[in-house]
Amino acid sequence: MKLPLFIAQRYLLAKKSHNLINIVTWISIVSVAVAAFAMIFVLSIFNGFNVVISDNIHKMSADLQITSVNGKTVNTNDFPFEKIREIKNVELVLPTITEDALFRNQDKQQIGQIKGVPQEFLQVERINKSIINEGRVYGMDDHKNMAIPGVGMAYFLGINPNNPLSMIQVYVPRRGNASSFSLENSFNTGNLIANKVFSTNQDIDETTILAPYEWLSELIGYEGLASDVEIFIHQNASKDAINRVSTRNIKRVKEQIKNILGPDYNVYDQYEQQSTLYKMMKSEKLAVYLILVFILVMATFNVISSLSMLIIEKKKDTSTLRAMGGDNSLIRSIFTNEGMIISVVGGIIGLILGIIAVLLQQYVGIIRLGDGTGSYIVEYYPVALQLKDVLIVLATITIIGGIAAFSTVKVSMRKQL
Repeated sequence: MKLPLFIAQRYLLAKKSHNLINIVTWISIVSVAVAAFAMIFVLSIFNGFNVVISDNIHKMSADLQITSVNGKTVNTNDFPFEKIREIKNVELVLPTITEDALFRNQDKQQIGQIKGVPQEFLQVERINKSIINEGRVYGMDDHKNMAIPGVGMAYFLGINPNNPLSMIQVYVPRRGNASSFSLENSFNTGNLIANKVFSTNQDIDETTILAPYEWLSELIGYEGLASDVEIFIHQNASKDAINRVSTRNIKRVKEQIKNILGPDYNVYDQYEQQSTLYKMMKSEKLAVYLILVFILVMATFNVISSLSMLIIEKKKDTSTLRAMGGDNSLIRSIFTNEGMIISVVGGIIGLILGIIAVLLQQYVGIIRLGDGTGSYIVEYYPVALQLKDVLIVLATITIIGGIAAFSTVKVSMRKQL
């Protein structure tokens, strides 16, 4: 096995009788290197956007969410809040209410969701940092009907947090059957005052308004009921250097909660709460990966050309090897190794350059988003290098290069024979 590899290395480095073969060989290496560079850099960009989106979702979402299997609501009178609070790393266990609603402010209106949260919800560090105190400084506990809309919702409704008269009319569906379809008979109505806004993820910012839990419970008629129960894990237990959403600590807490609640409740982590979004991001990354694989296949045609020319040039060498007792299997191994070396060398060069480029973008910031006016969440294209992607790219290059080399050698040797 060492002899074919040794001869293949000599063929790669030795000067050929026709300089064109040397040129085509180096073009092959460069082509594979460019494809490998593109693959690792683009996949790292997708990882970076994934991290940014996950961080924004993490700001306003609970680490764990509990819902009822048998209905829309959770009975808070029978729910084992104390048992869950006793679990290690659990910081807060809060009932919340989420309901579709119509919001109006003067002549503007918008459909979205209203979320009733206790005051402790706003004291969670990452949520508190997402709240922009543009207006007077007081919280929900200072007024019974104080609301905090997302910045997008505030824009659509024309809400000015600095205006003490900024009132939001809220229309929520009335429980039970209404006698007729009208605002008076089909909806419960209430008024909210907005003096702050929050900013996290665009989808949440444009659709959600936070309201006091007791106020919304009274408006909807949810006394003793909640839409779900949200669990917040201690910050040092929920953060991870690579993945900020799901950690072993959170999974451990999730399993303990399931054991306490039994089969009547669902327990979702942040990935499961936003499963559609994360599946979409994975699908997009897979689609881009397949497109880049197709580009790599195109680059591999240069390897096929280089290998075919080399086989033709080395006819005398192969005849000498046969005369010395070498069989066709040895000759095939030599040229297959040659094709593999060209692909792997090009792939490693491209990966090294790609990793350097990703690290420069991550720590220095070379490519900017937009014109640098601060209209984006991040100023530079986010990137995140993952060892899994490096191994996948290297394996892809090796497999495609191996298939190309084996097929080329097989066809060429058959013609010679």
